[in-house]
Amino acid sequence: MIPPIVLTIAGSDSSGGAGIQADLKTIAANGCYGASVITAVTSQNTQGVKDIFDLPVEVIKSQFNALIEDLDVRVIKIGMLGSVEAIMIVDKLLKKAKIPFVIDPVLSASDATTLLEDKAVETLKEKLLKKAFLITPNIPEAEVLVGFEIKTVEDMKAACMQMDGENILLKGGHLEGNILVDVLYHDTQFYEFKHRKIQTKNTHGTGCTLASAITSNLALGYELPEACERAVEYVKRAILENYPTGEGKGSLNHFFMLGDKHA
Repeated sequence: MIPPIVLTIAGSDSSGGAGIQADLKTIAANGCYGASVITAVTSQNTQGVKDIFDLPVEVIKSQFNALIEDLDVRVIKIGMLGSVEAIMIVDKLLKKAKIPFVIDPVLSASDATTLLEDKAVETLKEKLLKKAFLITPNIPEAEVLVGFEIKTVEDMKAACMQMDGENILLKGGHLEGNILVDVLYHDTQFYEFKHRKIQTKNTHGTGCTLASAITSNLALGYELPEACERAVEYVKRAILENYPTGEGKGSLNHFFMLGDKHA
């Protein structure tokens, strides 16, 4: 017996804190087996993104087809796509595969580097967001998707109701104050996950990690509200036990449950 298989489609982060690297660590830590399709290669460290190299669509297609013809993928997580062409090919592949997917609409890096141009955002909305089982934007991403400022939890709820997609988890990490709220809109109901803000700069890859944790819990059979709640708690612990891996924004500790092996 092997654990449920989760496929992540995303960009590679050379620093190991976000993207494919964070996804695979998170999937393993949450009891699933991770496979990957790389859409882009980034040169980055904790201080920022230096270069982005989008992979040809034929490379994306080849990776996906090789995996799907052999592995029993339960759920797919989508992160950085990077271009209109990448979005179009992933949409085509998903139509054929008919596997539910969670999408983290990665529009920019944590250092504000643009990862998806305006025309690609429109394509993303039209082709993938409408078809996703779950969308997990943060507040700046949601503001781009709905076209208005989000300052309060009520604003977050209004934004959820305007976004396409079967279910929306709007992350509240950019809210002001010491208590943060993530809002899930599911089956015409709202669920709120409240947690105290953790004072640390080492939060690189938080969005990738949360989406991958939710996807893993869905693959394990949890209903969406519980999958989100478990994932939020996992990310909270991973941030609390973070790694100051460089001079900038360090990484989460994805395997905090293993304890300190270097003491």
